[in-house]
Amino acid sequence: MEMQMDFIRRLPTPEELKQEFPTDEHVKIIKDGRDTILENIFTNKDDRFLLIIGPCSADNEEAVLEYMHRLAAVRDKVKDKIFIVPRAYTNKPRTLGKGYKGMLHQPDPNKAEDMLAGIIAIREMHTRIVKETEFTCAEEMLYPENHRYLSDLLAYVAVGARSVEDQQHRLVASGIGIPAGMKNPTGGDFSVMMNSITAAQTPARFLYRGWEVRTTGNPMAHAILRGYVDKYGRNLPNYHYEDLRHVRDLYEERRLQNPAVIIDTNHSNSDKQYMEQIRIAKDVLHSRSVSEDIQKMVKGLMIESYLEDGSQTIGEGVFGRSITDPCLGWEKTERLIYDIAELV
Repeated sequence: MEMQMDFIRRLPTPEELKQEFPTDEHVKIIKDGRDTILENIFTNKDDRFLLIIGPCSADNEEAVLEYMHRLAAVRDKVKDKIFIVPRAYTNKPRTLGKGYKGMLHQPDPNKAEDMLAGIIAIREMHTRIVKETEFTCAEEMLYPENHRYLSDLLAYVAVGARSVEDQQHRLVASGIGIPAGMKNPTGGDFSVMMNSITAAQTPARFLYRGWEVRTTGNPMAHAILRGYVDKYGRNLPNYHYEDLRHVRDLYEERRLQNPAVIIDTNHSNSDKQYMEQIRIAKDVLHSRSVSEDIQKMVKGLMIESYLEDGSQTIGEGVFGRSITDPCLGWEKTERLIYDIAELV
């Protein structure tokens, strides 16, 4: 039987899209400068605390840009202590395979999927963010073959809990040239996450977008702890001091480069209770304060935050409120960033 798959249209390659929607020298200078700072943070040459913060999903360009401009104003007040990388996630994993999959699929959440419009929309939005705010952002690498559509604009990539065991994700992470955070899987097994970090730090040769490619390995591949789900479907945390000590031991056993952990304060760590992110952030900072090893290893936090508290269904139309996971609203976010700056 033939494949049951309709080929709708050929999409531009990343190279073709970059030629049609190019960046300028100013964008390149900003990205290069921020890439250097991030490399210094992950190689212990810069002790600033990393904050990866922003909407669960970047669903509306104008709301996202409003958020980024507000964040840029805060950045300038805490820049000596905190280095901010905004979240601008434009493709979202769906556990059941249905629902809103992000701007990549639907530039307008109220309209049908359109992948051509999507790849253009995400490139134009990320370019606007860099030009208007001098931020380069974090994305989830949900589809490894799509990374190059944004590779000249991004600062950071996360490999999600459902993707971290996948060979292609690990291999592509080994060649992206920016920090790659490997989340623990939903079941919580740290060894899976550590295997993924090991693979991403290792040079590789594989098939990618129709090419045989070779990578040098990514010394900035590291762990993201996001909590886990037990066999009864309960969300359980893994950000506590004992968890961090265990990850530190695993890093030492494997002799991996640049041991680093980012704590995701939402998802299973918060039991999807977005307000808990404030308490969890401060708990992690306390763990850092009582152990030099933990302080050195825990590089930062990942926080879900938007203009308005909580979440809404598609079509409600509240500007800057998440249509995926609930997020901290702006006032609480701003206060939390200043609190973090005091505590680090």
